[in-house]
Amino acid sequence: MTDTSAILEHLKAEQTEADAAGHGINAEEWDRLITRLGRNPNLVELGIYSVMWSEHCSYKSSRRHLSKFPTKNDRVIQGPGENAGVIDIGDGQAAIFKMESHNHPSYIEPYQGAATGVGGILRDVFTMGARPIALVNALRFGSPDHPKTRSLVAGVVAGIGGYGNCVGVPTVAGETQFDEGYNGNILVNAMAVGLADQDKIFYARGATPGNPIFYVGSKTGRDGIHGATMASAEFSEGDEEKRPTVQVGDPFTEKLLIEACLELMATDAIQAIQDMGAAGLTSSSVEMADKGGIGIEMDLDKVPQRETGMTAYEIMLSESQERMLMVLKPGKERVAKAIFDKYDLDAEVIGMTTDTGHMVLKQFGEVVCDIPVPPLAEDAPNYDRPWVEPKKRAPLDISKYPEPEDYGEVLLKLMSCPDMASKRWIWEQYDRHVMGDTVDSSQSMGDAAIVRIHGTNKALAICSDCNPHYVAADPYEGGKAVVAEAYRNLSAVGATPIAITDNLNFGNPEKPATMGYIVKAIEGMAEACKQLNFPVVSGNVSLYNETDGVAIPPTPVVGGVGLIEDISKIATLKGAQPGDVLILIGESTGHLGASLYAREWLGLKGEELGPPPPVDLATEVHHSELVRGLIERGLVTAVHDVSEGGVACAAAEMALSNGTGVQLDDTVSSTPSAMFGERGASFLIAVSPEIIRQYHVETEQSVRVGEFGGDSILGVPLGTLRAAHEGWLPRYMKG
Repeated sequence: MTDTSAILEHLKAEQTEADAAGHGINAEEWDRLITRLGRNPNLVELGIYSVMWSEHCSYKSSRRHLSKFPTKNDRVIQGPGENAGVIDIGDGQAAIFKMESHNHPSYIEPYQGAATGVGGILRDVFTMGARPIALVNALRFGSPDHPKTRSLVAGVVAGIGGYGNCVGVPTVAGETQFDEGYNGNILVNAMAVGLADQDKIFYARGATPGNPIFYVGSKTGRDGIHGATMASAEFSEGDEEKRPTVQVGDPFTEKLLIEACLELMATDAIQAIQDMGAAGLTSSSVEMADKGGIGIEMDLDKVPQRETGMTAYEIMLSESQERMLMVLKPGKERVAKAIFDKYDLDAEVIGMTTDTGHMVLKQFGEVVCDIPVPPLAEDAPNYDRPWVEPKKRAPLDISKYPEPEDYGEVLLKLMSCPDMASKRWIWEQYDRHVMGDTVDSSQSMGDAAIVRIHGTNKALAICSDCNPHYVAADPYEGGKAVVAEAYRNLSAVGATPIAITDNLNFGNPEKPATMGYIVKAIEGMAEACKQLNFPVVSGNVSLYNETDGVAIPPTPVVGGVGLIEDISKIATLKGAQPGDVLILIGESTGHLGASLYAREWLGLKGEELGPPPPVDLATEVHHSELVRGLIERGLVTAVHDVSEGGVACAAAEMALSNGTGVQLDDTVSSTPSAMFGERGASFLIAVSPEIIRQYHVETEQSVRVGEFGGDSILGVPLGTLRAAHEGWLPRYMKG
């Protein structure tokens, strides 16, 4: 028999500053806490403060800088501040999307860390009444030579595929990079996109006093306790003992939860709804109460539990998966219970909303927590961290390095290096076509995935982008480049870019040098968002990605969403025919600073790589509009944006997708800068000779760079190129 008196004594014990430090609360925050509370907290209250004031939940180091992002345009329905962002896609429909990190858990337990990252981001989307239609993932791993990398890749990919495939949502886009900077902290950023009717969108806000609090989904266990706190701290080598803080996912339960929630949403029974993500029952209840300006009272003995003897502290901090919290409208309890019973999911009324503005929790009939809600949420710490301006790099003097004797040899090396090599081994493990609306996945042959809006002739274009090498070289220009590439990738398939979600992955913000990168990257991104009319509608910040004081490369990932009004008017890498002319829209000469060529062929690192290409946002808009117009008029057979590896690598990817060689003109194959230089605002388009003669596609913004035909590029047979490009990852994973 459980000794309830001993448990209650433990839970209600007054905590000290030393206890707070053990929960990640510093001396300044402790003073703030006891001032707000007017007394010392007990254990349950301290646990709740520790997770709600963690970096992961409060964004205390980044909030003031995130406010620099533009968050509105004429298509934004809901920007940051809810479970996910919402945009208008016409015909009374909305796209709902968000990206979040599961970095620390995926390093500790790669399969479950990645799987529950997928599950969590799906819940953010269907919480708002949307049926999920697409998943995206952005992955960063350490050097292929690092002893942990291969097993981390295998576990993460299996976790993403295992969860996404089982829950029945296609994984349609993503990116994977390798760099020694991620040896101690891999990045797993998951994005989900869903569809909803604009008049049937649900929010965490809107709860009023006197209504039932309804818990649904899986039972609460001890997995994931202090997950949010773990995600707000640095690692040390050997931190695998933190495995108990990683949640365990069940995609089949998630599928039932999706269907049950959407069915209940159709009954007009829900007043407010919140997914139980980081900090579980704590964050979900606090966020609904704070957004409604109300209080909450919960009886934790009524929370469905899968383990015996769980304390209020454990119940409130558990991050068990596949759980939701709702505030129901009066008298709707029976309707809601009946639906969840049908799907064999736990569903219980565990409390009521109140007008007190306090969170009151009971266990064993006694109050174990009574604290005001506002200090937990909007009144959480909001730091103006000291930061220093990142040092500018000297330009790369390419004249110091001999020109390659054989450009074909360079192309072969770049196309088969870990970053550029095909990730087919990864995406073939994902179900890309379940639901039947995937027109094109970016992994196979496009700059962005194309997913049909079911039952219509419209589609969404979706992409994920980041070049951390640019951000490391110049966070302001690199931040602009991240947003600009997403804008370009959506335009390359014929979509009108609408909005982005982001995932800002950085090291320890308490270090002024790291904070400088955070500030300048955000400012660069914000400037690009403003000039491109491409606002941020949702996102996530993941800081403290460090191991033994060594931070990851600055990695602000962007997930872009655009609209295709007519699915018959799209473009992909595939479609070029022998005889088609290859035209470059953009600068004829690229930049080799911070480029793939400089890293892989010249072997340069760090400062010696020089600065990244400058970003001309006005030209990005102009060239993207030009390309979208060409696609709309049916004047191009294939399109690809020019990014890493320059014109040569972009042309090679087009050649491989089309199964036909490309003969590059002397004008482009004469210098490393023209061939492998990187640049913004640039596209390669394939155009038939008849179209060129008829419509004069070549303009002042474009130049002919080659012609499709033959079976090679730069003297490299396509078969040799394909074997090198597609062979690296399978060979690596075999060990």
